[in-house]
Amino acid sequence: MNHISRSALESSQASSALNPTPIVFVVDDDVSIRESLEGLIRSAGWRVLTFASAGEFLSLPRAECASCLILDVTLPDLTGLELQALVAAERSDMPIIFITGYNDVRMTVQAMKAGAVEFLTKPFSREVLLNALGDAINQSQARLGQEAHLTVLRERYATLSNRERQVLNLVVRGRLNKQVGGELGISEITVKAHRGSVMRKMRARSLADLVRFADSIGADSTSDSLTARSP
Repeated sequence: MNHISRSALESSQASSALNPTPIVFVVDDDVSIRESLEGLIRSAGWRVLTFASAGEFLSLPRAECASCLILDVTLPDLTGLELQALVAAERSDMPIIFITGYNDVRMTVQAMKAGAVEFLTKPFSREVLLNALGDAINQSQARLGQEAHLTVLRERYATLSNRERQVLNLVVRGRLNKQVGGELGISEITVKAHRGSVMRKMRARSLADLVRFADSIGADSTSDSLTARSP
């Protein structure tokens, strides 16, 4: 890389988990644009890494903190739209702000439909870009929060026994304890015991909580087949 060393990239990535400051990635083959954006972004209090091509950016592991990508439409390897598709598939928590020197309505519409936060035509004002960056970082933080919440729920679900999962799946589908017992071949008292254990392990304060949790992680899916009447 001709504008940022590999050691600098690795150092930045290694510190991401300890440094909650959001990071802005800039991919633009114009060195003057990169340098200008780098100064502006740093002055706003965010970290920044710049790249001259899509390939350089893609060689960097996924950021472990809130982030966004400022992306030029025209790049020497992939197009900005092609890179957008890759980012959407692999780094969904990283919103994209497009910048371009051409006012192309068709491309703008395509990028926005694919999830871009903003599509800016050069030259653009400092305020417009900073506002777009603020929106993008907020979106990234929200998405990371959702992912973290789902990870916790999946970890809790993993602690359930097979029988507890069966009880959960039936309860969140609206079955009464007596009905659950009938389907699983166990007593209503045993169902209540399993149900209480599920509530504790999932840290659900109510049935409504449990239903939301199960829905979030797909725990009420029929893929968790019921091995009825097993001990």
